[in-house]
Amino acid sequence: MIIAIPDDYHGLVPQLDCFHTLAGHDVRVCRDVAPSFEKQVANLRDAEIIVAVRERTDFTRDLLMQLPKLKLIAQTGRTAKSIDLAACTELGIAVCAGSHASPYTVAEHTWALIFASVRRIAEDAALMKQGKWRDWFSTSLRGKTLGVYGLGKIGEPVAATGASFGMHVLAFARDTTAARARELGYEAAQSKQAFFEQSDVLSINLRMSETTRGIITRADLARMKPTALIVNTARAELIAPGALVEALKAGRPGFAATDVYENEPVQNGNHPLLKLPNAICTPHTAWLEPGTYSAYFGEAFEQVIAFAAGKPVKLLNPEVAQKK
Repeated sequence: MIIAIPDDYHGLVPQLDCFHTLAGHDVRVCRDVAPSFEKQVANLRDAEIIVAVRERTDFTRDLLMQLPKLKLIAQTGRTAKSIDLAACTELGIAVCAGSHASPYTVAEHTWALIFASVRRIAEDAALMKQGKWRDWFSTSLRGKTLGVYGLGKIGEPVAATGASFGMHVLAFARDTTAARARELGYEAAQSKQAFFEQSDVLSINLRMSETTRGIITRADLARMKPTALIVNTARAELIAPGALVEALKAGRPGFAATDVYENEPVQNGNHPLLKLPNAICTPHTAWLEPGTYSAYFGEAFEQVIAFAAGKPVKLLNPEVAQKK
């Protein structure tokens, strides 16, 4: 079968051991970054199966209508919001999704960003290569308040790491977060206002949904300390549009570190955060490590093989398989 893997612009998928699972099939890996509609159609027109790399491509009805041979979309991860499921069902295209990989790689990246920010690692390393000396102090985290917005699968290891450094952990989100915080020995913030006012480092670990979109407002950010750092490894849309850039320019909070953006992939340095001296940015690379990639793609490839054998698994629209 012809299997297309679009949006692998890092070129990492063929390096995975699990890639050999697809041996015997015509596998076409596309490395185009945010291709035009016409280019994407050309890349995918002959595909019978597409392995979608997270939410990098929106599989709209218009796109699906241009792919007459398509029988299956295997989504890496469990989020399939970028796929028009109703259109797929109508067109007889099966869709399967996977599960989440380990939360620890995102938690680790969160802490990498925190340390890079408070210790100014990139600047320090650059100066050393130039044979120069820095003229600033680093910031110690011990005794400071770590605000964890969302104490879930990622938030918990973020909080535990902060506690191990002697930070005071302050959690906030739903009522269940308060109960879980107390169970783990952390403090539950009395209010959203207090949470933003008290946090020295604030880590966003919420899931993206229609109820959480824009949940962090300009007023929330304005309450933060001028010495505070906000870290976002979740989704950019959790913060109101343009609010973070405006807040950083106003000096509250004083610093930001982020791995997520509204216009991903960010190309040619075209994002306002990249122009600010008090922001550290990485290009949504928290999940780019072998274990996470293998978990996501290994599962997707197993689903491809099962589908090719006539035994599809984890279908989001099982009615398609029942019709055949």
